Amino acid sequence: MFRSIARGCAAGAAGTTALDAATFLDMALRGRPTSSAPEDVVEKVTRKAGHPVPETEGRDNRLSGMGALAGIAVGVGTGVAVSLLHRLGVRPPVWLGGPTTGALAMALADVPMAGLGVSDPRGWSATDWAADALPHLAYGLVTYGLVDAAHRRS
Repeated sequence: MFRSIARGCAAGAAGTTALDAATFLDMALRGRPTSSAPEDVVEKVTRKAGHPVPETEGRDNRLSGMGALAGIAVGVGTGVAVSLLHRLGVRPPVWLGGPTTGALAMALADVPMAGLGVSDPRGWSATDWAADALPHLAYGLVTYGLVDAAHRRS
């Protein structure tokens, strides 16, 4: 089981790198700004938990760092979950498992945003959806592809 967890961590980290690369490529090509959604989610969660980030110098940088760390945690955690499911015998082919893994990670990121009122995906344009879905597809293909390959080798 430890091997499956370690494989999931590595696959999730690689997938997160693919997601970030696809996102940054989109920003570079279209000239769009970075999203403040991760920081906004962290801000709302810490407030609801009764431990808001203090209103001090560097607060925005702390929120930015915490937002990025939350994204990494979702990516690595999703990789672990997928690896453990794979170990238990849930092994769709990569053409299905990759997009499904990406959709799971996308839901884990977007549902809290919607639930906290940070963003409402129902009002997103097709371009907004593509800017979210394509990097998550890259995440899913890399993460699930690595999980599947690692389990086949063992």
